[in-house]
Amino acid sequence: MDPSHLQELVALEDNYWWHIAKRQLVTRLLQRYCPPPGRLVEGGIGSGRNLVEFSELGYDVTGFDLMPESVQHVRNRGIEDVRVHDLGQPWPVENAALRAVVLLDVLEHVEDPVTVLRHAHAALDAGGAIIATVPAHPWLYSRWDEQLGHFRRYTTSEFRRHAHAAGFRVSFLNYWNSFTMPAAVAVRGWEKLFPSRTQPDFPAVSPFTNRALLTAAAAERWCMNTIGVPTGLSLAGVLQK
Repeated sequence: MDPSHLQELVALEDNYWWHIAKRQLVTRLLQRYCPPPGRLVEGGIGSGRNLVEFSELGYDVTGFDLMPESVQHVRNRGIEDVRVHDLGQPWPVENAALRAVVLLDVLEHVEDPVTVLRHAHAALDAGGAIIATVPAHPWLYSRWDEQLGHFRRYTTSEFRRHAHAAGFRVSFLNYWNSFTMPAAVAVRGWEKLFPSRTQPDFPAVSPFTNRALLTAAAAERWCMNTIGVPTGLSLAGVLQK
């Protein structure tokens, strides 16, 4: 992560619809598949807002990140058990010590995601699970993904293949963020026709639009639990031992 993006996260994660909607989705999956109490590790902690939420749910939280700036910021928020660590290296936790692992938009940044998943598998207890989100649809891969350092965008089959190679079964897998997909496809198409050097960011929205998008996300979560969502910009999955 670019250090400047950390400041953007700090400014947006409490109120911006995308961050709130993803947090609401993940907390519901945690409570359904691996509820607290127990120890939770998040890989890629960003500003630490998610760790605060997970701690309030009742987990003992630990965070890993490559950025010393992120680790220091999260410690300043009062969460002490965070450290600089490469997820591709063996994790500094005991085997079978974790109830949950959270990897939100992390695996696409890793050249060898199966190794990361295997380290998580070793650290999880028998009833533990990973909650993961990843960008979907390789055909949407664009300059935006390159600027963010993405190695890939996932298909459902590739996500399952990586999970199975690491010893997991996929208990839940569905698209999310379907309601902004038409706009995103249009923007990506425009960028391919007219490339620019602008950095990827979260577009500003009015308070009314922010509330409307949160309402759409709530409706989408209902669909995910009932009829399913046929497509979307991202995938959300639960991987269990």
